[in-house]
Amino acid sequence: MVDCNCSICTRKGYLHHIVPSERFRLLAGAEALATYRFGTMTAQHHFCRTCGVASFYVPRSHPDRIDVNVRCLDGVDVEQLAVTRFDGRNWEASIATLGD
Repeated sequence: MVDCNCSICTRKGYLHHIVPSERFRLLAGAEALATYRFGTMTAQHHFCRTCGVASFYVPRSHPDRIDVNVRCLDGVDVEQLAVTRFDGRNWEASIATLGD
């Protein structure tokens, strides 16, 4: 799991887990989703237009995958997970070091 300190992730309380698109299945609620894009317009931040919860999105760093907000998964104790910190406030420099 990855904890990002950028402004959007911090405010949403996002705890990231990126999965291949073919491993993601939305079971219900597609009709209630809205999408927010900003900056490069690559990332597609989906959220519930009724309650505002942001449970998953298509990330800019991996536009062929789905980034699931682990805090939205039932039955997951996030206190028991290994978490990596990511400096999203300095996204360009930080993303370049991920392959190192």
